[in-house]
Amino acid sequence: MQRTLHAAIPLIDPETDMTRLRLSPLPVLVATALTASAAPALAADVTLTLDGVQARGGRLLVALQTRDQFLKQEGAYGEIIADPAAGTRTVVFRDVAPGDYSVSVLHDADGDGRMKMNGVMPAEGWTMLNAESLRAAPQFDQVDFTAPAAGAVSLRASMIYPSH
Repeated sequence: MQRTLHAAIPLIDPETDMTRLRLSPLPVLVATALTASAAPALAADVTLTLDGVQARGGRLLVALQTRDQFLKQEGAYGEIIADPAAGTRTVVFRDVAPGDYSVSVLHDADGDGRMKMNGVMPAEGWTMLNAESLRAAPQFDQVDFTAPAAGAVSLRASMIYPSH
């Protein structure tokens, strides 16, 4: 079932000149938790550097997911990078509440909001933390990180693309 996108707000990152869209709710693997309340008093900034992004059109759907949201169509924090250029891309999630999260990234080249599969293997670009070491479906404890009550977290992940 495809979900409808709401509340599209284009954002320009002044450091990278990338256009991002913050949407609520987002399709497959990306959903933002936009609330009317102020940011929590205890929060961290999480910076995710994505290496090896390929210029395949579409969009990068980037999400931080809690254990309960893991591998579902939900996310605590999310960003979309429209028509990403090849190379390294950086996403900053501001005011992330303390806790354990996974990172899920889909290069949704065809823009349908779903990860295409070729048998049991992804047919579109993707990554998670420690993705290169996965040999089967990931478990949350293999790909999680902890956001502290204050400060910053820097994470790095390499995109994985199927061969053409």
